[in-house]
Amino acid sequence: MMQGLKGKNALITGASSGIGQAIAVRLAQEGCNIAINYRKSLEGAEDTEAMVMQKACGQMKECGVKSLLVQGDVAKEDDVIAMVNTVVNQLGSLDILINNAGIQIERPSHEISAEEFDRVLSVNLRGAFLCARETIKHLLTQNRFGVIINVSSVHEIIPRPLYVSYSVSKGGMENLTKTLALEYAHRGIRVNAIAPGATVTPINEEWTDDPEKRAIVESHIPMGRAGTTDEMAASVAFIASDEAAYITGQTLFIDGGLTLYADFREAWSA
Repeated sequence: MMQGLKGKNALITGASSGIGQAIAVRLAQEGCNIAINYRKSLEGAEDTEAMVMQKACGQMKECGVKSLLVQGDVAKEDDVIAMVNTVVNQLGSLDILINNAGIQIERPSHEISAEEFDRVLSVNLRGAFLCARETIKHLLTQNRFGVIINVSSVHEIIPRPLYVSYSVSKGGMENLTKTLALEYAHRGIRVNAIAPGATVTPINEEWTDDPEKRAIVESHIPMGRAGTTDEMAASVAFIASDEAAYITGQTLFIDGGLTLYADFREAWSA
């Protein structure tokens, strides 16, 4: 078990599936109370809640772990304010925020509309800021230490053609992480990010379920395989725990070596 997580209250945005769902389950296993945010998929959020309680409690009827479903669109300021207030009122405090909610739109950069561009940034970047802002307000008011973890991407440093809005949003998230970390370090609020590489999630079914496409993706990964949501969640548990108490303002790349420039695996002469 990771130190310092048992009994903490954690809010995970976009927790209906994929990495967010895995993070919710893992933090529950570590003894955290879990607030599961969803925008539309109540069924997915309920599935996450069932997994949280099953993994945390097993066959026990009571194990001390609480769960809470919280609807809200992180792109809407009023929704974010209400969501954080609900978590604080229902659980008593908010100790850990996981900014996981995100969307992407595939479109050639010269064809993407301003509305599409703005929508991606409003969820991925502005939404992360709003959630962090409201969480920090709460932590400062209660004079509590806290942890914010932004789920970024390898595309905060690797350009991604056809996904300019997504890449821009993740690039902005890198500086959001660093700025908030620097600004609030003296108040005991740590802000970090994880940057997943190619990961097997429902949002990536187009290539994870196609053997040929998957082989192409994995050929660019030095470790030769895509990551799992459980691997991403394990890293989040560590960063959120007291075992990472001296880490802030950092992005941890969890990518099987993808950012090591796989094409340079073989020596070549300049």
